[in-house]
Amino acid sequence: MLQGVARIGALCALLTLALAMSARAADWQPISPEDLQLTREPKAPTASAIYLYRQIDRSDSKSEEAVYLRIKILTDEGRQYANVDIPYVQDAESIRDLQARTIRPDGTIIDFNGTVYDKPLIKARGFSGMSKSFTLSGVETGSIIEYRYRRLRTFNWVFSSQWLLNEDLFTRHAVFSLRPETRLMLRWSTPIGLPANTQGPTNEHGTIRLEARDVPAFVIEDFMPPPNALRFRVEFIYEIDDTDQKDEASYWRAFGKSLFKDLAWFARDEAALKREVDRLIASADSSETKARKIYARVQQIHNVSFERGLTEQEAQRDKRADNRNAIDLLKRGYGSADDINWLLYGLLRAANLESFVVMVSPRDTYLFNLHMMNAHELTRSVVLVNFEDSAAFLDAGTPFTPFGLLPWNATGISGLLLTASGGKWVPTSVPAPIESRVERKGTVKLTSSGSLEGKVTVTYSGLEAAWRRLAERNADAPERRQFLEQDLQAGVPVGIELKLTNAPDWTSAEPPLVAEFDIRVPGWLATAGSRALMPTGVFGGVEKHLFEYGARVHPLYFMFPYQHSDEVAIELPTGWRASAIPKPHTNDIKIAKYATDVQEAGGTLSLKRDLVLNTILVEQKFYDKMHDFYQDVRAGDDETIIVTPGLKGAP
Repeated sequence: MLQGVARIGALCALLTLALAMSARAADWQPISPEDLQLTREPKAPTASAIYLYRQIDRSDSKSEEAVYLRIKILTDEGRQYANVDIPYVQDAESIRDLQARTIRPDGTIIDFNGTVYDKPLIKARGFSGMSKSFTLSGVETGSIIEYRYRRLRTFNWVFSSQWLLNEDLFTRHAVFSLRPETRLMLRWSTPIGLPANTQGPTNEHGTIRLEARDVPAFVIEDFMPPPNALRFRVEFIYEIDDTDQKDEASYWRAFGKSLFKDLAWFARDEAALKREVDRLIASADSSETKARKIYARVQQIHNVSFERGLTEQEAQRDKRADNRNAIDLLKRGYGSADDINWLLYGLLRAANLESFVVMVSPRDTYLFNLHMMNAHELTRSVVLVNFEDSAAFLDAGTPFTPFGLLPWNATGISGLLLTASGGKWVPTSVPAPIESRVERKGTVKLTSSGSLEGKVTVTYSGLEAAWRRLAERNADAPERRQFLEQDLQAGVPVGIELKLTNAPDWTSAEPPLVAEFDIRVPGWLATAGSRALMPTGVFGGVEKHLFEYGARVHPLYFMFPYQHSDEVAIELPTGWRASAIPKPHTNDIKIAKYATDVQEAGGTLSLKRDLVLNTILVEQKFYDKMHDFYQDVRAGDDETIIVTPGLKGAP
């Protein structure tokens, strides 16, 4: 719930400048003998290391923050924290004034004078994720390591701020401060509350402060919701005066009306849009055909939101004019993701198709809660178009998204449908499993030495194709080949030799992504006396270790529903036969289904396997059902076919 509201003036900020700066860690803090001798934290008895102290001092008015971290190494495993990575966004942030040191158990101090490396992390939507990486020397069990730095933002404007209270280690003492941007209204909230015995933020002469002690470590798990959305945190929300509404309905109505005005202005040249539509469609086209043609046209616009980051020299050469409206996009042929979807909206309306822009909050970043009244989390737009007897959500602004589907992180969430009166909340679509498939079909021979040799074709469709094309959009041919080969290798639970033999279509949105391989799987058979044993799950490697643990902290969170279907024909050597095959098996728990079937005819084994996921969220209290389901999947994949080799000299 909302915890506070502050109106901070420039005069107040000036009066408290000295106080804010004094809160920053101007020098290393003293170290107590108790901290040097510490061998175990009773409130985190299994911890390999803990934060003794964390201090974050942020100034949104100056677009910078100062960070001070002190870590106690409790076990040999904890020595990994001597390898430090400080993430930052290239071209949007910089890390300055980095200092670090090691304090050994006897009090000896080793200042860091080594090399700091820039290491790439991720690249997405025009931003390059990097880290400042270095290793502290002399770190042993019982040591204390500490480092401090300043983070500077390139863009001197801030629309939101955040304090994350619990990190991957237990924290004994944490101190936070924020000097806000003074030209905007400020609210703050604690979406999931605060740690035990922690008081909410206070406003001390224009600086917001908070202290926390004994903060539990945050647990990271596979297939979990966005981690930052589950942490204890304070969200700071900036607003201008005319959107600072006191109640929820008024807040969203004001936001929706304001954004709809921008949208109407952007698509205001209806005559020019109508001329473009007339060039694209025929009067006899159905509504859906018209929408598909318009969608295909808009997808041709160069999407600057997803291009690789430009170097400074490239940016100087590529000075693009800003697009003011939909016609600018059509003339110039480039635009941002939202520009492209707003153009799509304008063209659909010009074709007399009822359509709306819907603002959504990507669920790979946020767990959106409209009651928090944070419009800054509605960071992207999609389009809803109505036909005579159906409707479809569209997103031409995300490359490689097929018509009628949304990118996975825009599915299954609430979005604000914009209208002149402010709009309304609508749920976005979730594709059925059949719409996003991975089909693996193999035709292989079993050699007398127990290897499988042959060909496999993998067909990715729907969102299974879309996310792979998006992820590899800036990769070259060798990188894409490696990506697909590793994808197939991960599916085979033993070693596999393979080679991609075709040139998959990486540039289209609608057709499936098809990869063809020559494969060899050595040692597929296990001999047992005069017989040989063969597992039925040729492609069950991904599920081999999925949800093995009996306990779970967070909900299960999936990208999208899917269906993975495998068909493998295994030709046995002459004279060989299957003396025992497993019975068909099905396990259907509604949100997931697993089915296998093995048949033999004419010296060829036919193996079929289907795995269907039909949900995107499983609450933690239902984890046991998913755990048991995947235990059954592993057991089914491990079932064996008993093969009897033929006699020597048999025809």
